Amino acid sequence: MKATIVGGGLGGMVSALLLAKAGAEITLLERKEELGGRLAYESNDRYRIDRGPTIVLLPEMLRSILREAGVGEDEYELVRCDPMYRLHYPDGFMLTKWTDKEAMAQELEKVAEADKDGFLRYMNDMEPLFREAKQAFLERPFLRKRHFFTSRNVKLLARLKVHLNVRQLAGRYYANRRVIDAFSLQTLYVGGKPSGSPSLYSFIPYAEHAFGIWYVKGGYASLAAVLERALRRAGVKVQTGVEGAVRQIVTEQGAVTGLVLENGTRYSCDTVIYNGDFPHLGAMLQGSASVVDKRDFKPSTGCVLVYVGVARSWEDDGRRSAHQFMMPDHLPGSLEQIEASRAFPGEGEPLPAYYIFNPGALDETAAPPGETVLYVLIPAPIPVEPHSDYDWERQTGAMIDRVLADADARLFPGLVDSIVWKKVRTPQDGAKEGWYKGGSFGIAPTLTQSGAFRPQFSPYKIKGLYSVGASIHPGGGVPIVMQGAKMLADHLIEEWATWTTT
Repeated sequence: MKATIVGGGLGGMVSALLLAKAGAEITLLERKEELGGRLAYESNDRYRIDRGPTIVLLPEMLRSILREAGVGEDEYELVRCDPMYRLHYPDGFMLTKWTDKEAMAQELEKVAEADKDGFLRYMNDMEPLFREAKQAFLERPFLRKRHFFTSRNVKLLARLKVHLNVRQLAGRYYANRRVIDAFSLQTLYVGGKPSGSPSLYSFIPYAEHAFGIWYVKGGYASLAAVLERALRRAGVKVQTGVEGAVRQIVTEQGAVTGLVLENGTRYSCDTVIYNGDFPHLGAMLQGSASVVDKRDFKPSTGCVLVYVGVARSWEDDGRRSAHQFMMPDHLPGSLEQIEASRAFPGEGEPLPAYYIFNPGALDETAAPPGETVLYVLIPAPIPVEPHSDYDWERQTGAMIDRVLADADARLFPGLVDSIVWKKVRTPQDGAKEGWYKGGSFGIAPTLTQSGAFRPQFSPYKIKGLYSVGASIHPGGGVPIVMQGAKMLADHLIEEWATWTTT
């Protein structure tokens, strides 16, 4: 029972812990000096904030898998966000999203009585569907497409109205287009447009209200250190930097035989788990070109991320929260324009939607006293191709200036003049780190890249080769990637057990 894991992101670390707990001998190789992948900080000597994920969904799934992996609840702290977040529109309209069903119904009653009734009907309809879909689709692999298209699953997909996209399904319950925004924008959490993601992903807005939105005290990135300590306790052999950089996965006669490191060292092994953006796996295989998946995968949405340290703070005035979405007047049109034009809106055109994370609203240790650290996410075009001449510095700089000025005028007065630290990351930066075409969340959650059509943890007919991460079923988002790692580990443990009994 031995395995080598290529990549020390969340999926790789959780897989390593679950397998090690079952008694396997695990080696984890990571080309960077630190483990964690997208779970990382941006910081200077004064400020620190999450680089990537910020919103914790499905808290019980996260707790359960961490517990199974040997991480106790005393090693991290989850804080509930309530309100969950606020949506702000250019004309001053604000919609607050509450965890409590009655509070949310009252909020919607201010918009339209019909939307209040629609919300209660939505929650009532989605509860049994979520419970069934979680078991049928999130907790099972589809190593054969026939495992997906069972009569029971087909009936469930029909009840989920999978022929609709998430925005269309929300439109079946709500009349006000801004309320439809509020119950469909959540596909952006996993890198999909509301109008381009099948209704199966409606479990995300439902789950917000059923289980709440949470924050990891100290930031999501703090989990990387927690997991690394657990790896050391479990006896996992961890190699980072030069010693962990893998160039190739070697196969012979349809089976894994070893790895070649970047320094030329050859490493013998017969079980490899690849933890990286799946479309890159084919290029790493030596000796198995005929079985590589040659699909031109659609990447997830890209983001420009702006991290700022601010030498002032703001009192809670009932408008600011830990999470806020600054909305355009027409969200679908704004997202479509960015994708179609492969460029940011120009000067004089309406700003796109953007998101501001203010951890200090929940965590007094997030910034020095009297100061603030903010994370601003702007949906971005992703013309990240080998020979792209897109001028990221010029295009990004102009858009960031507009967005920060808008945030100053609408929600954080004095922001621009008080910024003392700023760091920017673009899809191009992500691509250099191995993010597929610069997409921030692996491959996109489209209909043809979901469920049985998404790469599975055993993606090729190569003995001993497995994969885990956001591009692998069941998909992106921290708890969902962890669930994918659990499914892989359960499969391997069961497979190894058959070897020992035979």
